[in-house]
Amino acid sequence: MAPPAEDGGPGGARTGTAEPAAAARIVQIRERIDEIDNALISLWHERATLSQEVGATRMASGGTRLVLSREREILERFRVALGADGTQLALLLLRAGRGPL
Repeated sequence: MAPPAEDGGPGGARTGTAEPAAAARIVQIRERIDEIDNALISLWHERATLSQEVGATRMASGGTRLVLSREREILERFRVALGADGTQLALLLLRAGRGPL
């Protein structure tokens, strides 16, 4: 039995299979994954920009650089929805918006 083809899909996409129907389905799934990734990247940038604006507005009005209770709320929301990985994702989102502590 031959090993799976490295280039088994339509359009030269690497699918890991030489079976045409499976390769075609993998390409379709990956196209949707790429669409989702692009949406996530766009939302990430939008969220970071908005968070930076909140921080700048708060500081310009004499407030603090960050509000720990708000950060804890976000961490908890992501933890409940996504488990331990959600906590890590929330930490990355928070850092993107406010910078490192």
